[in-house]
Amino acid sequence: MPRLSEVIAALETLWPAERAESWDAVGTVAGDPDQEVTRVLFAVDPVQEIVDEAVKLGADLLVTHHPLYLRGTTTVAATHFKGRVVHTLIKNDIALHVAHTNADTADPGVSDALAGALDLRVTGPLVPDSTDPEGRRGLGRLCALDHPLTVREFAARAAERLPATAQGIRVAGDPEAPVRTVAVSGGSGDSLFDHVRAAGVDAFLTADLRHHPVSEARAHSPLALLDAAHWATEWPWCELAASQLDEISDRHGWDLRVHVSKTVTDPWTAHAASATSNPLGAPN
Repeated sequence: MPRLSEVIAALETLWPAERAESWDAVGTVAGDPDQEVTRVLFAVDPVQEIVDEAVKLGADLLVTHHPLYLRGTTTVAATHFKGRVVHTLIKNDIALHVAHTNADTADPGVSDALAGALDLRVTGPLVPDSTDPEGRRGLGRLCALDHPLTVREFAARAAERLPATAQGIRVAGDPEAPVRTVAVSGGSGDSLFDHVRAAGVDAFLTADLRHHPVSEARAHSPLALLDAAHWATEWPWCELAASQLDEISDRHGWDLRVHVSKTVTDPWTAHAASATSNPLGAPN
């Protein structure tokens, strides 16, 4: 069986820590480098529900996309929910490793997995990584559809193929406009509008879109915008990452058992649709 240090070294070849944004907190959060690893669980969020799942599964390593401590801390006391996570991990000999923005820009990375879930053909990065001579790494992905869809049809495809959430898919733009080319970015994407417009695509699918950036983007161009739940746009990466570790395990003869959590950790739990007709307009 491999030791944690060997598995982490392999993961670092996929998502080197030095490729993370300067503000990010990636890498190994908890774990003894000499402990043996037999079972690994991948998930988006390092929350208590996921850690309890790792305990029940008998995992030795939990790999998440989101950091546990993004802004640092002065305590890991179990009186706080993040402290409880740390205590549960250590008591059960479970290591935690994080791949965040270094997985976003990887080749393949978070947006490749998102494009794959939507059956899109990737043509290149939306924001290329200047340090990649092959031009394959970078933030977001530019994609093409095998045959045109309307915005309405593409939104329906996203709603069907991404994990179900209370939000579903919100759309800004003409529902009947044709879509041939798409930009995608897993996670929050409204900082990328300038790059999306410069790419000249018909639609942009991402998460966490806000009122003012969307309003301004719609005023600039007829670009259709599709807003999915943050968790749903990043969960496909867990399956991609698990398959990458499976391949490494087979190559080294490690015989790791690799799992993907299907627990929905999107924080939104319900949705009430607005009335479809209101002759009086907005309420006073």
